[in-house]
Amino acid sequence: MNKVTIVGSINVDNIMHIKKLPQPGETIAMSEFSKAAGGKGANQAVASSRAGNETIFVGRVGDDDNGRFMLEQFEDNGVNVEHVVVTPNQQTGQAYILLQETGQNSIIIQHGANFDVTAEDVRNAKDQIEDSEFVIAQFETPLEATIEAFKIARNAGKTTILNPAPARTDIPQELLELTDIITPNETEAESITGIKVDSEESMKKSSEIFHQMGIKGVIITIGERGSFISYKDIEEVVPAFKVKAVDTTAAGDTFLGALASELKADISNLKDSVVYASKSSSFTVQKVGAFPSIPTRDVVERALKED
Repeated sequence: MNKVTIVGSINVDNIMHIKKLPQPGETIAMSEFSKAAGGKGANQAVASSRAGNETIFVGRVGDDDNGRFMLEQFEDNGVNVEHVVVTPNQQTGQAYILLQETGQNSIIIQHGANFDVTAEDVRNAKDQIEDSEFVIAQFETPLEATIEAFKIARNAGKTTILNPAPARTDIPQELLELTDIITPNETEAESITGIKVDSEESMKKSSEIFHQMGIKGVIITIGERGSFISYKDIEEVVPAFKVKAVDTTAAGDTFLGALASELKADISNLKDSVVYASKSSSFTVQKVGAFPSIPTRDVVERALKED
């Protein structure tokens, strides 16, 4: 297990359970409505903590009931919230999730206080970042804060992990050069490299472009097929564990938080860490909601032994 600092988003998930996505102009009924704690950064932090890491979070919530709810959720899950700032007169981030019967989801984000995270917030957590093995960030908070966090980590010789989600094409070269490991899915990889990821050969080509950007480790998550990893002399697909998916929300976030709990600081055990992360995310897709579906270390380890 490691010490991990996560700079990222905090959302309350509003989950609309539907049979299928509506067509333009169509009105459909929900079978159920539920709320859960979420946000990419928050999901990754809870996954990291439940996997046994000491986990520090840098982010913001609004001065509202949702913000107080999220802080309680963090504390209940052992996440250090010393550097989670409450923004006055602002709403906590929210996500509106259209969850289909197949388990696939479509998500609409209201950023709220997440877009108030600053480089100064990050500098206030400098000591924690410098004492962490890994620093993780996504794209649901301002890039300036992520760049500052990765600069501090790089100067301290720590490993940075970038989850480039949601997908965007305007990633600053400075951020890419500060990234040690990048973890896009197929869509995000295509947005960044311009290569459609639909075969192992295309995954290799996409990874090579990431390497040319200066990124040592590439993990392209490919849904139910697993993950493609490219690092030093490793270049292969690690298959996913076959389960019946109920809700894919937070599966990728669970993968990342769990990965950071197994990974050694020198990245020497990347493949084994990806296997552990894959097993963790296989539990997440079998339940509805983000936080409620993230497994603990003992559950994952017991399942791996049984396999």
